[in-house]
Amino acid sequence: MMINPFQQFCDVQNRRQFIKNASIGLGAAVVSSMTGPLSAAPPRGLHHAPKAKRVIFLFMAGAPSQLDLFDYKPDLEKLHGQPLPKEISRGQRVTTMTRGKEQVICASIFKFYRKGKNGIYWSELLPHISSMADDICLIKSTHTEAINHDPAKTFFCTGAEIPGKASMGAWLSYGLGTMNRDLPEFIVLTSAFWSGKVNVQALYSRLWGSGFLPSQHQGVAFQSVGDPVPFLSNPAGVNRKARHQMLDFVAKINQEQQVLTGDPEIQTSIAQQEMAFRMQMSVPELTDLSTEPQAIMDMYGPEVHKTGSFARNCLLARRMAERDVRFIQLFHRGWDHHTALPKHLRGQARDVDQPIAALLKDLKQRGLLNETLVVFAGEFGRTTYAQGSRDRENYGRDHHPRCFTTWMAGGGIKGGISYGETDDFCYNIAKDPVHIRDFHATMLHQLGIDHNRLAFPYQGLDQRLTGVEESRVIKEILS
Repeated sequence: MMINPFQQFCDVQNRRQFIKNASIGLGAAVVSSMTGPLSAAPPRGLHHAPKAKRVIFLFMAGAPSQLDLFDYKPDLEKLHGQPLPKEISRGQRVTTMTRGKEQVICASIFKFYRKGKNGIYWSELLPHISSMADDICLIKSTHTEAINHDPAKTFFCTGAEIPGKASMGAWLSYGLGTMNRDLPEFIVLTSAFWSGKVNVQALYSRLWGSGFLPSQHQGVAFQSVGDPVPFLSNPAGVNRKARHQMLDFVAKINQEQQVLTGDPEIQTSIAQQEMAFRMQMSVPELTDLSTEPQAIMDMYGPEVHKTGSFARNCLLARRMAERDVRFIQLFHRGWDHHTALPKHLRGQARDVDQPIAALLKDLKQRGLLNETLVVFAGEFGRTTYAQGSRDRENYGRDHHPRCFTTWMAGGGIKGGISYGETDDFCYNIAKDPVHIRDFHATMLHQLGIDHNRLAFPYQGLDQRLTGVEESRVIKEILS
């Protein structure tokens, strides 16, 4: 009997289509019952009882000078203008901007005062933050290997100098999951303006990216102008009901494709589309400051009224903490002072001093500071020797990864203490070194995570925020 090739093709396609549709229908039902429309990777869970529920990370991009802000070295005044001794520099790595040039000691021109019950020294440039000294732990012995800005920022934010690793907030999102289904677990706020107008490097999205983790864990960067999140508003002619019907239809198609391909990024797309829909209601409410009392607005300073200001971002960070956003990261640029440091540092300190103090006070008065870990850091420190002019009102300082100051507050951290010491030149660590990996391990520990156990298999290695080298929790600073 003669076989019709066209009919044979149709019969085969119909059988394939039936089997395909049947498997999709069953698979989609299973996926839906297991994950629902808001599917996300299940939380890895707590390894021990946490002291903190969330993190507010204040990142000063460009590297603040620890010598002029935190690490008081009065004896340097006697050595000002003298060459840095060889037994101190020890032939250590320097930048190309310093290589081959004389390294002349430059004492800070700023006054320091004892603050808090324990009399910790703070610079005159930070009168507001230092008023909260009893809640803050200064870590003066932080160090890193990175000596240039981009790899150093990448190292602090992702645990590695080489781009491609998951960021701090992404790890927490992956490890602990969400506390508020209507807002992202990880939100990023960048200042739209700052006082230091020189040597300002770009910020790359990899600093809050998910790396090898599912992309649903990456940070959501809010814009300083227009909608906080692009395309959050419905287009003209589309109401909320129609938008939801469209998302339901797209989710159904995506779930069918997920069953066929097994691609986890499809499930990420479903979760992100659903989150975007809910954010249409939650984000406008979050960013509307009209309900804030005038006394609170005044506490954050005059720039709180400027969209994109660091002050406004600090107030938004408090509102996010209230709404249980897991990881909130604020970036403020303009801290790279190779020249004219006294002028530019005054402006930068003025940008952040009152808002940060207000954030700490605001969290504390609402009972949130004890469960919120607030962190302040730059990518590295600045040198004890001058760069550019040696004029007392115009000196600069080069990059210095050997030792710099960071601080933590709240979230189970001892306040009113200083941990770690540098030598008399603020060039080497004299006591209790704290590597960035130790910093990360401590941060994770306070949120109930053992940094050795939070891992993700990738390229034949169990990847961790703290990497494969030994890291430790700084137990001496824990309350």
